[in-house]
Amino acid sequence: MRADRLVSLVLLLRQRGRLTAAELADELEVSTRTVLRDIEALSAAGVPVYAERGRHGGYALLPGFRTELTGLNHDEALALLIAGSRRGAQAFGLGSALASAMLKVIDALPESYRDTAADVAERLLVDPQTDLLSRRLIAEEVPDTISAEIRRAVLAGHKLRIHYAAVDQTPKWRTVDPIGLVIVRDQGYLLATRSGADRTYRLSRVLAAKELSEPAQRPGRVDLDRAWQERSTRFRTGGDRIAVLVRVNPARREELVSTALAVRAEETDTNGWLRLEVIFQDSRHAEWALWQLTTDAEALAPQSLRTSLRHRAAAIATYYGESS
Repeated sequence: MRADRLVSLVLLLRQRGRLTAAELADELEVSTRTVLRDIEALSAAGVPVYAERGRHGGYALLPGFRTELTGLNHDEALALLIAGSRRGAQAFGLGSALASAMLKVIDALPESYRDTAADVAERLLVDPQTDLLSRRLIAEEVPDTISAEIRRAVLAGHKLRIHYAAVDQTPKWRTVDPIGLVIVRDQGYLLATRSGADRTYRLSRVLAAKELSEPAQRPGRVDLDRAWQERSTRFRTGGDRIAVLVRVNPARREELVSTALAVRAEETDTNGWLRLEVIFQDSRHAEWALWQLTTDAEALAPQSLRTSLRHRAAAIATYYGESS
């Protein structure tokens, strides 16, 4: 969106100094013509961008340029960034004004938190499907201590440990890799991955949360709007869930079950191993979970999963085969 791009343009000039239109276009992944239009919009909004001619010329900000905004603490500034980083200003023709305001908000943040501001638009999404006039920044009741811990982990890119009460299940502790936070129709959701599989957690069902120091395993960049659309569509349609019949060493049962969505049936076979019907999020997740257990588990069905595991094992065997 243009407002986000205008902010990115000014931040690039502040961090790197003079840049040509071509260099800015490459960084922002737009055309040079778009960069020139954006520079005109910034000038009209009062941001002092000037052009230097010549071989080593380009665009730069006036030396010492810094906006001023007082009275905001970090969380207040963060809240304004969340509220203003999406669609409302575009809908009402206030994109340039929003860019100028957001620059002041970013400058109000402590130095150590300014990188966080650049991550806000990617990691926090407010009401992407809700009427703009009914937007609310506060979703269903979630204790401040819990929401703050989750938000810190999301923005810092750290693993998160949550005590989660899924529907009709006993609350359990889970360690997840947080991707982003979404508020839709006054309900908050944490988008994350766990054991390599996509997970979506409703914030009101999180009983406790703790940000960990370990870095989260997640993409460097994410289209949160698209990710939410894909996950909500999978949920409504039943997704790509897969039922797997598996033999597993009893000593590894909990390790297998902890990565699954549910266990439908269980019995002991003649060799003392367990036979389980386990539900996984999708075939990719099922393959990953069984591969971790090596020879302590065997997928009996479906055949497509057995074939995938056999091909993976054959590829590894070939890779580590004796060299001629």
